[in-house]
Amino acid sequence: MIVYHQLEFPATGENRTVRVYLPNNYENQVSRYPVMYFFDGHNLFYDQEATYGESWQLKTFLDHWNKDMIVVGIEPSHAGNQRLEEYSPYDIGGEFFAGPIKGRGETTMQWLVNQVKPVIDQTYRTYPDRLNTGIAGSSMGGLMALYAITRYNAVFSKAAALSSAIFTPIYQEMKQNQLDSNTRVYMSWGTNEVGLDLTQEEEIWASPSAQVHLYLETNLQLHGATTYLHPQIHGQHTERDWAQQVPLFMDFLWMR
Repeated sequence: MIVYHQLEFPATGENRTVRVYLPNNYENQVSRYPVMYFFDGHNLFYDQEATYGESWQLKTFLDHWNKDMIVVGIEPSHAGNQRLEEYSPYDIGGEFFAGPIKGRGETTMQWLVNQVKPVIDQTYRTYPDRLNTGIAGSSMGGLMALYAITRYNAVFSKAAALSSAIFTPIYQEMKQNQLDSNTRVYMSWGTNEVGLDLTQEEEIWASPSAQVHLYLETNLQLHGATTYLHPQIHGQHTERDWAQQVPLFMDFLWMR
């Protein structure tokens, strides 16, 4: 079951749609459940709601997965560059494909942690502690997931960052912030995201994308985090390819 909420985003005074997936047996149980938060919530459950007509098929996966949990999908603004602003923790200069961006990612995280999460924990039967709380996203949402797991590690113990938009400040973020040793982080990229469909292992791991992720992984592991790197062969920057990774990262984060 998917429940829809409209919650005010104070930075703009506008409402944001928050989708909540509840396990099939939720209404017939008294159990509490872990919670995972996802950015770009409109792309998670139904193709007809997804920006490009293809979703992560997350509801189908969760309906048949052998672990019951609650998933919360946060939808950003779709006006102009507002999604990019809301999902960037940092100001980005004119070299960015969309032009200069004034980052509001920290404001988004404060809203999620201090307003959205309390609403979810008060409305539903959750386990609110960090060991039972994860976060995930792709592209700019992937950057936000990395930011969240480092800056807000006291809240989130697990993160999945798929095809993340990675900017230099995130490296310093990881060096400056302490992580609990039970932190788990999944990171991935597609080998065909930049027009070079690499398939040979030595080429894949020598690519710029791999080197960036290996550097991030080293920093995370230095703080004791457990990591999983996944170069998706033939993978592109699309919901269709991210959907294929759902069983992989969900099992890594929650079943081991």
